[in-house]
Amino acid sequence: MIAPTFDNRDGFIWYNGELKPWRESTLHVLSHAVHYGSAVFEGERAYNGKVFKLAEHGERLINSGKILDMTIPYSSAELDGAVIETLAANSITNGYIRRIAWRGSEMMGVSAQTTRINVAIATWEWPSYFKPEERLKGIRLDLSKWARPAPNTAPTNAKAAGLYMICTLSKHEAERKGFADALMLDYRGQIAEATGANVFFVKDSKIHTPTPDCFLDGITRRTVIELAKARGFEVIVRPIMPEEMAEFEECFLTGTAAEVTPVASIADYSFTPGHICKTLMEDYMGLVRGEKEAVAAQ
Repeated sequence: MIAPTFDNRDGFIWYNGELKPWRESTLHVLSHAVHYGSAVFEGERAYNGKVFKLAEHGERLINSGKILDMTIPYSSAELDGAVIETLAANSITNGYIRRIAWRGSEMMGVSAQTTRINVAIATWEWPSYFKPEERLKGIRLDLSKWARPAPNTAPTNAKAAGLYMICTLSKHEAERKGFADALMLDYRGQIAEATGANVFFVKDSKIHTPTPDCFLDGITRRTVIELAKARGFEVIVRPIMPEEMAEFEECFLTGTAAEVTPVASIADYSFTPGHICKTLMEDYMGLVRGEKEAVAAQ
């Protein structure tokens, strides 16, 4: 059975303060966001009726808006409530949530001083980001030719829609080659992240992860670091060069969509999902499902 496209579904989307039928939740073709990328968003998951890190996602959306000179016309708490309302309206207890804020069609041009800031929240059922059989044995990543930009060339600490353009290009090229995703380096040639997830490596029972100074310090990333520390694993946050991958034993990705996903290879570098990878995968799923004690966010 072919799944319905995302514009043609039953259900409701929270749109500028009210629930609207899914198919009627549209925007004009001359919306500023369509032409100039003036949008920020959040991806979240609900497990057993509870949204994981609900408040953190709401606060990050508000902050991303500020970075893009967009004052979102709702408080973080109001948007959190709207997420719960939208889940209930669609009868979803386990699913994905997308909050998005964007500039409307009141002005057309680079300047957008008087455009309305619109906000919408959609939610739908969505299984694991990667195929289950791939996830268990570890996914394969390509090495992207696109680099994450320097902080003085783009708002890298915002979850801004425009920053994902090179992620789409990277993932498309990787998929055409038969890979599940791509690893991206930064403007200095250091390891940055995958197209939609942070990356971790393991060597001698120590966990290494890149310093998030030109890409998002993910909410899932921070959660997994705390889970690792609670297990007694040493976590080292530092610049990592791509040639170091030859010495790492394990590798995994973290993100709201990816959750904790083991990696079997990146380009010509191979890894074996092992004890640390599997432990953190189980600990994270136990936490989000409410089976483990909550971990404080950094």
